[in-house]
Amino acid sequence: MSEPHVTLEPRDPVQEKLRGPLEQQLTSALQVAAERIRDSYTGEPVEQVCQQLLDETRAGLHPDIAAAFQPDMDEFCRVAVAIVRGETT
Repeated sequence: MSEPHVTLEPRDPVQEKLRGPLEQQLTSALQVAAERIRDSYTGEPVEQVCQQLLDETRAGLHPDIAAAFQPDMDEFCRVAVAIVRGETT
C-alpha cells in the first residue's frame, strides 16, 4: 500500500489558495490514523476499519476542519482494505 494522500478539488480562488496547506494537514492526519490502525489491527472487518480510519483522521484535525471534511469514502475504504490485507508501504 502506498502512503495515503488527500487531494482537494478547489471550487474558487480562496480554496485554491488554501489547497496546499490544507491537503498537507489532511494527508498527515490520514497517514497517522492509518499507521495507528494498522499497528493495532486485530481482525476487524473492512467496514469497521474504514469507519475507524475516518474517525481517527477527524480526531487528528482541528474541530472546524474535521466537521467540514467529507472524504471520498471509496478511497478511505481502499486504505482500509489494504490495512485488512496487511499491505505495507
